[in-house]
Amino acid sequence: MMETKDSLSSKLLRGAAVLSAAALITKLLGMLQKIPLQNIGGDGVFGIYNTVYPFYTLLITLTTSGFQAAIAKFVAERQTPGLEREQGEVLRLAAVMMTGMGIAFALLLYFGAPILSQWIGSRLLIPAFRGAAPALLLVPVAAALRGYYQGHQKVTPTAVSQVVEQAVRVTVMIVLLVVLSRLGAGEPELAGGALIGSSAGAAAGLAVMLWYWRRASTRPRTGHEGKRAALPANESRAKQWGRRRKLLSALLRDALPISLAALGVPLISLVDTFTLPRLLSAHGEELRIMAQVGIYNRGIPLVQLVTMLATSLSVLFIPAMAELQMKGDAGAIRRQVQVALRWFWLIGLAASLGLALLATPINVMLYEDAAGSATLAWVAWTAAPGALVAVTSALLQGLGHVRAPALHLLAAALLKTALNAVLVPQLGITGAAIAGVAAYGAAAALNTALLLRRAQLRPRLRDALLRPAAAALAMAAAVLALRLAAAELHAGRGGAAAVSLLGVLLGAAVFAAAVLRTRLLSAAELSALPRVGPKLLALLRKLRLLP
Repeated sequence: MMETKDSLSSKLLRGAAVLSAAALITKLLGMLQKIPLQNIGGDGVFGIYNTVYPFYTLLITLTTSGFQAAIAKFVAERQTPGLEREQGEVLRLAAVMMTGMGIAFALLLYFGAPILSQWIGSRLLIPAFRGAAPALLLVPVAAALRGYYQGHQKVTPTAVSQVVEQAVRVTVMIVLLVVLSRLGAGEPELAGGALIGSSAGAAAGLAVMLWYWRRASTRPRTGHEGKRAALPANESRAKQWGRRRKLLSALLRDALPISLAALGVPLISLVDTFTLPRLLSAHGEELRIMAQVGIYNRGIPLVQLVTMLATSLSVLFIPAMAELQMKGDAGAIRRQVQVALRWFWLIGLAASLGLALLATPINVMLYEDAAGSATLAWVAWTAAPGALVAVTSALLQGLGHVRAPALHLLAAALLKTALNAVLVPQLGITGAAIAGVAAYGAAAALNTALLLRRAQLRPRLRDALLRPAAAALAMAAAVLALRLAAAELHAGRGGAAAVSLLGVLLGAAVFAAAVLRTRLLSAAELSALPRVGPKLLALLRKLRLLP
């Protein structure tokens, strides 16, 4: 029985919602696990971990992201009865290729750890590289199976395996940190134990996918799922290999651009991996340098929470923009772009300002002391351009500009490299934070300029800068007054937590009130926000915050 267009669209929307929820949970777990990592292991372990992890992420991205999407596409295109054999062949070819890449990268991490550590400038990284290596043997197979199920519009296996993988990773990491620290292990071994958590999580994620595969293959086969690809008896070996080469070439053509486009964000983090330890070498011995890298990374999980929220919300704009593009509705495109830019600029500005003003109490609340609070305040200012990068990338993709955001992030990574070289020797980790603000600012500016040109928009200075600045000043005055009033609070994590949480609530409330009072967002603009806009507008009217 054929699905109607409406039922298929509803199924796709439900699937997207499930995957988005799973992605949110896994990202939240991944970011929050860095707080116990620093609390248990200290800044040295935190620095080693955050130096190695971007390199590991880069290899995982190269090995899986593009191929998983390509498998899903190729399997979805072969849903016609009679093409079950080709679905299985797509999965097997891609899995073999991805596993081959994973093996090569795992060998690189394990046996090349001494060389990589030497290039980065610290031999303390060797156990961490080796701890992450086994994950690269397991993740590709799980990613191939996820792509296969997504091609069949079955998203539950992907969502469940992602959440289980992250939960196991975090649990194993914390357990190993506690056990190894009690056994008196040094910082390099503790960091290696933390990264073994990635391998344990990868094993758990693969186990979930294999369980789904096994369950599908043992129940009565009423459809395509679980069928093996039997070759036609009349097909010669030469034809067989020729067909497979053609399919492999098509997979590579689809997968490689997606993988390369996904490298933008890891590349900026990788700049710090390869430059910070060497540029900080004049500031002390290896463990002290790694501790400085750890202090520098304290603010990054907080900024990532903001960009994670921005990325999750920005996904709503991709189908909306693609639909408007197909209709050729230039006016609606302009309105959508205007609303999105204003929303995410205001969210990012409020987050950056709030984190910067509350840097010291937040630092003490999460990491026990105030070390590097000035650096954390600078890192906080990457939230605003980061939020703009997320939404402008989504809008550009919806309009068909897939490669431009990746190229802009590549340019930002090059700028970060140059600025690190200039600023870090003079200012230490604060120089790296300033370089990050400039790099993300450049990427946001390039994306925004292209988007405004594409949508034929010319924003007014008053709406883009002056009125947001007035809201920001009102927020800053409220938060600073709170900090002044709470100056006599007892020092320590409890007092810092009280100031931080009250400051966040007060700052958000004052900023939102200022935005609504100055009519920075009109009722029409709120309702234009895809899917969530009408509900938000109704809530604000119920609270009598809008007429």
